[in-house]
Amino acid sequence: MLGIKNVRIETIAAGTIEAGCITVREGKIAELGRDLDLSGCEKVIDGRGRVVTPGLIDAHTHLGLSESGVGPEGRDTNEGTSPITPCLSVRDGINMQDQAFASFRRSGITTVGVFPGSGNLLGGTGLALKCRGLVVDEAVLKDPVGMKAALGENPKGHYGAKQKSPATRMGNAALLRGALQKARDYLAKAELVNGDNPDGADRDSEALLPVIRGEIPLVIHAHRHDDILTALRICREFGVKCLLHHATDGHLVKEVLKQERISCAVGPTLHYGSKVENRDRDFRTPVAFYREGIPFCLITDHPVVDGRNLMLTASIATQWGLPDEAALRAVTLSAAEHLGIEGRVGSIEAGKDADLVLWSGNPLELTTFADMTIIGGEIVYERGEA
Repeated sequence: MLGIKNVRIETIAAGTIEAGCITVREGKIAELGRDLDLSGCEKVIDGRGRVVTPGLIDAHTHLGLSESGVGPEGRDTNEGTSPITPCLSVRDGINMQDQAFASFRRSGITTVGVFPGSGNLLGGTGLALKCRGLVVDEAVLKDPVGMKAALGENPKGHYGAKQKSPATRMGNAALLRGALQKARDYLAKAELVNGDNPDGADRDSEALLPVIRGEIPLVIHAHRHDDILTALRICREFGVKCLLHHATDGHLVKEVLKQERISCAVGPTLHYGSKVENRDRDFRTPVAFYREGIPFCLITDHPVVDGRNLMLTASIATQWGLPDEAALRAVTLSAAEHLGIEGRVGSIEAGKDADLVLWSGNPLELTTFADMTIIGGEIVYERGEA
């Protein structure tokens, strides 16, 4: 059993515990509070008054798919041969030896959402992953998290340059609707013949059945306000669940998002305006979402912004008016809720995975470091070690 004592515990779910203790048994948080009995612990870490938070969660990355320091050989984010590729899974492309995993651990990030890129209208399924180990199947926390979809400039630019559809936003919407309708029809036929489709297997429609049935959401890349509204319109038409990623113009349509209770992964806000649809991005959106009660988390879209800057993103958001507690929640529990893994991670509570970070000071201060990162009760990084 592992014990941690003399720490300020930012539980996220239930406030702050000063001069607190945590015990860890078999990879889970056993107890937390003040004046716990640590005599049964094989190892006790003296926090010396430092801060402990849950492990950070970056809900939208391409970690292991777009590898750091590799170049084209390590870029596996988009199967750019067809705009409709829902049968793909990021599990088959993640390299757990991507050097960025070590960087994430050094930065206190313990869990990530990994998704296909946004070159295709339907790019395949994403998953939630712990940032440790060599075997991807052993690191997976939840698979699938959702079906990646994309609207806006990326798919229309990629295929329009090849004189293929989609070449416009209208084309984006039409092809996405077509794929969903085809999957809906496929399901209807299968139900008529007791689960067997009379026309034979259609792997793309098969892959979309969990979306049509409402088992997983469409995770939709959308920056501009009109793309956000198109995403919501299509999801309403087909009665499917929706998560929004990026949501650069979300503050412009906050009333709609509030009414529909759409969860948004906002970012990569530290990145410059790299194209027309995100040229005005800044921290107005997460601040507006907080004030309106719209569920959101903050993301880096690694490697668009290096994932090690996730806490820096939260810190800068506070300078725009986001309260400290909301900023910490946006990179922990809110991110877990967005990915549907809040039962395991995102807050410090008895019974949850012992994914913890010991910080040198206030984690939202720019001069603070992650002194220790723990995943599943195992110390996976300690500052000062090679």
